[in-house]
Formats: sequence, C-alpha cells, structure tokens
Amino acid sequence: MNETVSISRTTSLSRQTSRRGSTVSRSQSLIKKNIAPHDLRPSDILIERFTAWKAIVKQLISYFEGIADIENNVAREMTKLAGVVQVPFRSGNQFLGEGGLQDIFYGIRDKTRAIADQHANLGRTVEGSIVQHLQKLRTEIKAHIKNIQNDTGKLATAVAKEREFSAKLIGDLGTNVSIYKNTPLNVTAKGDPYVANQAVARQLVKQVHTENALQKSLLLTQASSAMFEASLVQAVQSAWATFAEWRTRLDNSVGELFNHLQRDMAALPPDREWISFAAREDHLVDPETPLRDPQVINYPSKDDPSVHPVHDGLLERKKRYTRAYKESYYVLTAAGFLHEYASSDPALAPQPLFSLFLPMCTLGPPSTASGKSHKFHIEERKDGTGVANSGSFRNMKDSLIGRGHGSGRAWAFRARSHDDMMEWWNDIRMLCARYLVASEQMERSGPVHAAVRAVGYTSEEEGEESEEEGSSVEEERDEEDGAVYVEARDHEEAGPPSIRTGPRRRAWSTGRMATRWVLLGRELFGLCSNLRAWVCIGRQEDERGGGSAEGSRRRETAETAAGGTVRDGGTSGNK
Repeated sequence: MNETVSISRTTSLSRQTSRRGSTVSRSQSLIKKNIAPHDLRPSDILIERFTAWKAIVKQLISYFEGIADIENNVAREMTKLAGVVQVPFRSGNQFLGEGGLQDIFYGIRDKTRAIADQHANLGRTVEGSIVQHLQKLRTEIKAHIKNIQNDTGKLATAVAKEREFSAKLIGDLGTNVSIYKNTPLNVTAKGDPYVANQAVARQLVKQVHTENALQKSLLLTQASSAMFEASLVQAVQSAWATFAEWRTRLDNSVGELFNHLQRDMAALPPDREWISFAAREDHLVDPETPLRDPQVINYPSKDDPSVHPVHDGLLERKKRYTRAYKESYYVLTAAGFLHEYASSDPALAPQPLFSLFLPMCTLGPPSTASGKSHKFHIEERKDGTGVANSGSFRNMKDSLIGRGHGSGRAWAFRARSHDDMMEWWNDIRMLCARYLVASEQMERSGPVHAAVRAVGYTSEEEGEESEEEGSSVEEERDEEDGAVYVEARDHEEAGPPSIRTGPRRRAWSTGRMATRWVLLGRELFGLCSNLRAWVCIGRQEDERGGGSAEGSRRRETAETAAGGTVRDGGTSGNK
C-alpha cells in the first residue's frame, strides 16, 4: 500500500513538472525533463552537443590543412627564388672570387634554400602530426555519439513504451470504476476495479524501474561526456601548442638566417669591389688627368684673319613696319657680313637672326656729332655697283620708308654714342661697295628762306629735326593734300625730299603758296646736293681707274654748278 502511495506521488510530481517544465533550466532539472511526457529522448541533447564538436574539429582540420598547403607553397616559391641567384657570376672577372660580393650572393642562395626547407618541414609536421591527430579526434567523437545512441537511446525508448502502457491501464481503471458505480451488476472479474488497480500498480512499478535505469544511464553518460569533452579541449590545445612550437622554431630559424645575411652584407666595405676592379683594369681614366680646355685646341684655320670679327657690339636697327628701334648684338666679319644675334653668348644664340652682305650695299653718311641721334643707313643693291642714282641718299631714304623706285631695301642703324657710331661706320665703309659722305652746309639767303620763315620755320636745322621726329608741318599738309613727302636726310643732312602730287587740284591760299615756295627751295637745294654727290662719285672713279678727260670735265662742271665741297672716303678737296 505504501508503495502504491509513493507511485501515485511520483506520478503527480511528474505531471506537475511537465506543466512548469518550460520555465526550468535544462541543466537544473535534467532528470525531471527526462521523465516528462513531452521529452522522451534526453540523450538527443548530448548527441547534438557532440555533433557540434565534430563540426568544430572538422573546421580545425581544414584550417591546419590550409596552413600546411601555404607552407608547402612557400617552400616551393623560396626554392624557385633561390634559383634566381646565379653564382658564380657570369660576368667573368668583374667581381672578386672570394671575399667580395660573390660570396655574399652564395650565402643568399644557400640560406634561401635553407628557409625553403624550414617551411617544407613545418608543412609536413602540420600534415603528419596535427591534422592526423585531429582526424583521430573526430573519429572518437563519432564513436562517443554512437555509444550514447546505443545505451541511453534504447532506455529512453523503453521508458516511452512503459509510459504509454501505464496511461492505457490507468484509463481502463477509470472505465471499470465508472461501470461499477453506474451498473454494478455488469461488472466482470477482469473489470473489477480492484483487479484493474493492481495491474496499474504493477505497471507503474515497472515504469519507475525503467525510468530509474534511464536516469542512471544518463548520469553515467553525462559524466563520461564531460570527461570526453575535456579530453577534446586538451587535444585541441595540444594540437595548437604543437603548431605554435614548430612555427616559433621556423620564425627563429628564418630570422636568424636573414640576420646572418644582413651581417654579411653590412660587413662588405663599399669600395672593396671597385678598388679590386680598378687595380685589374688598365683602361680606366687616371683621376689625375687634367680636363681639356676648348680654348687651347688648335685646328686648321683657327687663326685665319677671316674667322675673327672686324667689329662687334650693340646696335639698334629700325624695324620696317613698326618704325621702332630694337637693340641687338651685331658682328661685322671680314667676309663682309653684318650679322645680328639675339645674344652675345654663342651658346644662347648659335645662328644669326639677320645677315647683311655689305659688298652688295651702299653705306649712307653718318649723322653729325651735334645730331639728336647717332645713326646711319645701309642700302642693299642687287648689282652692288651703285650705278645711276643707286648710291643717292634720297633713294636710300625712299627704300627705308617703302617709297620710291629703288632697286633694293635700306636699313637704319643707331648707336649709343657718336664715337661708337663712327667706329661702326668706318669699319663698315671698308667693306661696302660704295659709301656716301655729307657735304658741308652753306649759308643761304633769299626768297626761299624768307618763305620758310614766313610759315614758321625759324631755321633749316630746326625744321629738319622736326621732320626726323615725324611731326613736321609738311607731313600734316601732305596728308591733307593727298601728296606723299619723303624725308631725304636727317637734321644734320641737307638733302631735299621728293614729292609726288596728289590726284586732285585745289585752290592755293597764301599759306599754301608759302609752303609751295618752301618745297621749290628744297628741290633746288636737293639738286645742288645731287651735283655734289656726282662729284664725289667721279672722284672715286678717278682714283680707281685713273679717270678720264670727260670725267674730269663733268666733275669740274658739277663742282662749278654746285659751288660746294665733297668728301670721298673721308678725304676732302675744294673745287
């Protein structure tokens, strides 16, 4: 009877535990959950845990297999790298055989191969020791899971069957009791509540014994699983410790090899190889050899007079279109060229920007010492003979401003001082085909000068200076009338300009008549100047060819008509 009470209490406790089993921790009520009707296989919890352990060990196996592959690949690549160093050197006797750079490269090759061997050893150790050990551990986990399934799993199945049979008998007991209370005459011997209760009591005892056996088996399995899991952790720790030990050995060995290479490389004197190379070679340049000076180089025609400049320095040349002067470096050569350079340094300006062949040119007269600017003109002629007005200063001025019918071009040059200009002019006149000189000015009086003074010209020199500056009254009148006036000389030269009348005829006022008288006077004065120029040319021809009676007669006639003085090549004579 007491046993029946204890069984009923156990049954009630199991029912109460099943109601609040969701709020109780599995680790705190494993036995209670094992006998709960909704959890008939408590061994599944242990099986799930060690299945997770099996997956972890598998990942660790894959990890170490990857490390082994890496180490093996490093070993292969380091072996290839060692083959890059080709010793002894193929360059022959360029380097020392011993005690030099070649010995260091021997060490690099050998130690690189040693490093490759170290990595290969680590790869083999990981594959043969760590990976195989972990694979055995995984096999043990599988065996432990199978043991749990065989032992505890069967007992859990038996408990489930006993519980189902107990529930059936308890249901039959309730049915028999109900029949007894409702229809007592219909109760059979098997349906007697007493007999049914005895059957329930015996079944519950059997169920409890089966559950107790399951509980004992679970306790043993839990204890063994705890110990087995501890062994798993220790096995993993041992595998990692083995890897760390071999890895440390590898790192220390490789580091020592590289340090040894670094010490060998640092111990080599930087100049040892060069000293040995310089001692062996006989074709190296002696450091005591002096540098060559291009100034002392002698070559044919170096001292020929034609290669040296006759004159060099700075001059200003008037631009054709802008009418402005630009200063450049000029060189006058013995060959008769006047070269213009951008700089006086031959390295910066190797080629001339402008060249003028003087033997084909006519040199105009220089400006006077009292002039405002120090300049002279050069006219280019195709024949270089200066025939038929080719050397006249009037045509030269026409060429400078782009007017007239000259056969060549003309250039205006200006110097910084009168002395500098005369030096250039004297050197250039020795190379030109012919040159012109200005005659001495004569005092003149008459209606022309009166007319000039009447229109505001105080003197001839002052009027000519205004023409040089380009702001004279004649130029303004010239623009109004449509006529073109060409300036023949500077203020220090007494030549007249040429005039071409405009296309329209206009009425002349008193002021215009005065201007007309001025122009006529200038034309007369220009005629006298041309006569004097002819006298100068005739003298040059007399000096060159001895002259002729006709030439002397024409010169005397021109001198008589001009009544002036001419100069030829710097020599003056009065007629």
